Amino acid sequence: MMLRLLKHGRTPADRLSRRWMSSGSHSKTTVMSFGDGSHGALGLPSSIIGMGSDAYEPTPIPGLPPDIVTVAAGHFHSLAVTSEGHVWAWGRNNEGQLGRDPLSPRETWNEPKRVEGLNKVRVQAAFASGVISAAIGDDGSLWVWGSSKRGQLGLGQGITNAALPSKIETLSGEEIVKVSLGWGHALALAKNGNLFGWGYYADGRIGKIGRELEISPLESNSTKLRSRGESSAIEAAAKSVMEAIEKEKDMPIIWEPGSIEELHELKVADVACGLDHSLVLCRNGTLFSGGSNVYGQLGRAIKDLGMQPVDINFLPLSIASGLGHSLAVCNDPSSEPTGNATSVVSWGWNKSSQLGREGPDNIPQVVEGLIGESPVSVSGGRAHSLALTAKKELWAWGCGRNGRLGLGSSADEAEPVFVEYLEGSEVIQAVAGSC
Repeated sequence: MMLRLLKHGRTPADRLSRRWMSSGSHSKTTVMSFGDGSHGALGLPSSIIGMGSDAYEPTPIPGLPPDIVTVAAGHFHSLAVTSEGHVWAWGRNNEGQLGRDPLSPRETWNEPKRVEGLNKVRVQAAFASGVISAAIGDDGSLWVWGSSKRGQLGLGQGITNAALPSKIETLSGEEIVKVSLGWGHALALAKNGNLFGWGYYADGRIGKIGRELEISPLESNSTKLRSRGESSAIEAAAKSVMEAIEKEKDMPIIWEPGSIEELHELKVADVACGLDHSLVLCRNGTLFSGGSNVYGQLGRAIKDLGMQPVDINFLPLSIASGLGHSLAVCNDPSSEPTGNATSVVSWGWNKSSQLGREGPDNIPQVVEGLIGESPVSVSGGRAHSLALTAKKELWAWGCGRNGRLGLGSSADEAEPVFVEYLEGSEVIQAVAGSC
C-alpha cells in the first residue's frame, strides 16, 4: 500500500487527473507505505519496522527523492517516478521486476533504488504486476522488464524474460498513456482511445484478438471455488486460485499487443485489470468487462466470453480492480441538478468486506459509507479497497490483515473508515498492492 503526500504547496485538480508534474515544479512529496512487509514492498528499513515486518500505519519511506510524482504497487514490489522521469523500485526481485541484478543481496531489495537501463527514457508513469514492471516514456513508448511465462512482457513469441527495460516495438507509433496488468495479461491504452491487449487470454480477459476464446480451468471450477470461499479464510480462496492456475497446460497466449475486436468502433477512456478479469471504460460511458466471473467481478448476467457491457445503472468516471472485485467512481444521480457529486460503486468478491457494503455481490451498487465524501479515485488490493476524496483524505475498508488498511490494527472493516493517521496531510495519490 502506498500514498503520495503533498508537503508544500497545492496541486490543481487538472494536474491531479494527469498525475504528472513538470520538472519545474517546486512541490515536495513524501511517499508512505503500510501493510505486509515480508517481501520488502514497503521500502522500510529494519531500523523502523524490523526486517520483513508489517507496518500498521502510514510510514514515510526513506531514501526516495523529494519530487516523486506518481507511484505504483504490484503484488510484492513497488515503483515510483520522479519529476525528472527517473524510476525507483523496491520489493520482491525474484523475477527481475526491480530492474536491478536478480543476484543482488536479498536483504537489499527493500531499499529503493533507480531502475537500470532507462537512462535515455524520460518516464512519465510506471505500473506493476506480480512479476513484471512497465514504464511509459514521455513520447508514449512502453517499456517492460521482469519475467512472465504468460506472455505479459509483450515482447514477442516465446520471450519470457527481460533483465533490463525493453521497448515493446509492436506499439511503436502509438502514444500509450496507461497500462494495467493482471496476473498474466495486460491492457495498454493509447491517447487516441485505442486499446491493445496481450498475454494469457483465457476467459476473454483481453477480449478477442484474432483467436477463438477458451475457458480456463479456474472458470470451469468456479462452483467448487465459490463453495470453498464461503467456508474458509482468504488464504484458502487464494490457494484455490493458484491451484487452478498451476493446472493450466498449453496456455493460450497472445505474445504481442493486438487490437481488441469487440472495441474496434469505440474509444476507450480507462482500463483496469484484476488478477484474472478486466474492466474497460469507453468515452461514451459504456463499461465493459471480460475474464473470470468466479466471484461476480464482471458485474453482468451475460455468460458469453469476451468483452461485454457491465449491468450498471450509474455513469462511471474511472475504474479499478482488485484480485476478484471491481470498483468505479461514478456520477451520483442523486446530486442533480448540479451533477457534481460522486460515489463509489462496487461488485465482486466480498468475503473480506472489500466491497464496503451489503447486498448482492455480483450487482454494481453504491458504497453508502462514502456518500457525501466526493471520491475522486479508487484502488483495489487483494481483498481490500481504498478511496481518495476531493478533500485529499484517504478511506480504507476490507481485509485489515498485516495492517494493510493503515488503521493501526489487523481488524477487517465492513465499511469505509477514514485513515486518521493521515489527518493534516494532503494525500494526492493512493494505490493498493496485493497486501
